[in-house]
Amino acid sequence: MGLFLTVAVRNLLQAKRRTALLVTALAGVTLLLVLLMALSAGLTETMIRSATAISSGHVNVAGFSKNKPADAWPVLHGIEAIRRKVADLVPEATSLVVRERAWAKLISDRHSLFVSPTGVDYASEARLKEALVLAKESDYKKGGRDVVVGDLSKLAEPHTAVLFAGQAKRLDVEVGDDLTITAPTGAGRTNTLDVRIVAIARDFGFLSNWVTFLPRQDVKDLYQYGDDTGAVVQVYLPDPAGSEEVMGRLREGLAAAGHELMDHEPAPFFMKFERVAGEDWTGQKLDVTVWSDEVSFLKWVVTALDAISVVLVGILMVIIALGITDSMWIAVRERTREVGTERAIGMTRRQVLALFLVEAMLLGLAGTTLGGLAGAGVAALLDHARIEVAWDALRMILMSDVLNLAVGPGQVAWSIGVFTLLTGVAALPPAVRAARMQPVTAMHHAG
Repeated sequence: MGLFLTVAVRNLLQAKRRTALLVTALAGVTLLLVLLMALSAGLTETMIRSATAISSGHVNVAGFSKNKPADAWPVLHGIEAIRRKVADLVPEATSLVVRERAWAKLISDRHSLFVSPTGVDYASEARLKEALVLAKESDYKKGGRDVVVGDLSKLAEPHTAVLFAGQAKRLDVEVGDDLTITAPTGAGRTNTLDVRIVAIARDFGFLSNWVTFLPRQDVKDLYQYGDDTGAVVQVYLPDPAGSEEVMGRLREGLAAAGHELMDHEPAPFFMKFERVAGEDWTGQKLDVTVWSDEVSFLKWVVTALDAISVVLVGILMVIIALGITDSMWIAVRERTREVGTERAIGMTRRQVLALFLVEAMLLGLAGTTLGGLAGAGVAALLDHARIEVAWDALRMILMSDVLNLAVGPGQVAWSIGVFTLLTGVAALPPAVRAARMQPVTAMHHAG
């Protein structure tokens, strides 16, 4: 093998121009693949971060209550007992957060907007505090100053609200303005609540279109819920990858504790109202979901990006494969006398085949390693640069106002392995032809 490597390296160095061209092409395709994978991974990380700050935990214990078969209220009675049971079943959880969920109409002096008011206990919302970033006045107010106003900590006060910039723009409001929230109650009445805007946060993409934050007690007052009620217990884990296992553990443990559970449906809670309202039961059922269920309507973004990546890289792989095959055919023709000499002095067909394959694999390994490392470096630099996304539509899709890329050793190693293997497969037909040459024919051709 050492001899094969030495000969292969010398042959590649001898054809410097062709080798440089193929190495550059392989490096470019590998770099592109690593960048696309980094963008997809970054988008997934952003989705997890956004979802678990705005609307979901890594695992959620929610559900519906029905006073009559046609009801569907996203509220649980005995929420403290449920929270304690969840804490017992998931001792590794880093935190448990209880929130309220609702659907209501937000009314300003000039416009109105349907939103999902989320009731929070600000003191216990460490993740939310880290995730929300105050918007500049110019982000939502025409002619506004390029300064930040508002105070998130005032959400701990009653009758307050935190909106997102897009909502503030649509309602034509700013920090300090009053809003009226109206919502139907289980008793068949429509209640209203006046709140004051204490802060306006930067948009979080799709998720910030309808979520508005209020103190938990305000949502309880609006719907006339009792003290020991809540909509969801959000479970945060050290590693989101364990969400599915924890969901299964919770379903089994809560059922054993006597709670009725809904069948698992990978959809956000607001898409389940119609189905639950059509079911013939009364009382209360728990619904256990993971974060990806609550943002399943956004998965098309990652799926579409991955599909575009596969198509684009697939086309480039075909082009590269054809280029490598053509290059190896040229190498076989140019080295016919060399092959004939090697066969004449005793080299077997398998050894000739191995020689050409080693040469192609070395070529592929050099190009893909260069491209993989370069791609990882470029991805890390772009992520560190925190490049602002200028277009609102793109910000909505990326769920962030800055470009996020995430690259790991596994992505780079996978890219290098796939394209190195591709070069070996592409070089196989020319290598087989070289191995089948008869020494006499090859020497006669050379002469």
